[in-house]
Amino acid sequence: MDLQSRRDLQLLSEVEKDGYVTQRTLAKSLGVALGLANLYVKRLARKGYIKITTIPRNRIKYLLTPHGVAEKSRLTYQYMQYSLYYYRQMRDRLKQVLSGLSNAGCKRLVIYGTGELAELAYLTLREMDLVLVGFVSGQEGTFLSYPLLPVEVLSDCDFDAILIAELESVEKARARIVQAGIPKEKVVTLLPGTSGAGFPTAAGGV
Repeated sequence: MDLQSRRDLQLLSEVEKDGYVTQRTLAKSLGVALGLANLYVKRLARKGYIKITTIPRNRIKYLLTPHGVAEKSRLTYQYMQYSLYYYRQMRDRLKQVLSGLSNAGCKRLVIYGTGELAELAYLTLREMDLVLVGFVSGQEGTFLSYPLLPVEVLSDCDFDAILIAELESVEKARARIVQAGIPKEKVVTLLPGTSGAGFPTAAGGV
């Protein structure tokens, strides 16, 4: 499922949930600029998926058309298929990476990130002979009952490797970790086709 289809589904879902939703709110939800959100809304209107009406006091209301309801159902089904495929693919990749680490003698791991991929990494790790030290995040608190560690304290922690559980901004995350004093040999990513210094190729490290 491509990015445009995912954004269409998100917009249609937001409009169905609240016809008075503002374009500023839609832009924030999509993570795009306000002007781009406006173009997306107009595109859906041109396709006949939503109807834009103006009510008293110059308020704009969006209505999901029958054509829009059908398109949302189609995209929802497509997204479910995509999500299941993605889940299976990432589970296989995580098992490959974590097995490589375990075979290389790494037992104590830190997970960088707190998104869905980090949660999936945690579930996969629990099925193996590995110990999770904690999660690294820019926020304080806990995630899945584990402490959220600021990257600055990593050099004081006892762990064998840190897994970057993200697929975007990987190089930025890697740079932050290395700048915190962690040897690059301990940094592992999920990107395919990479090999780590000190880890077997299956580990998918730096």
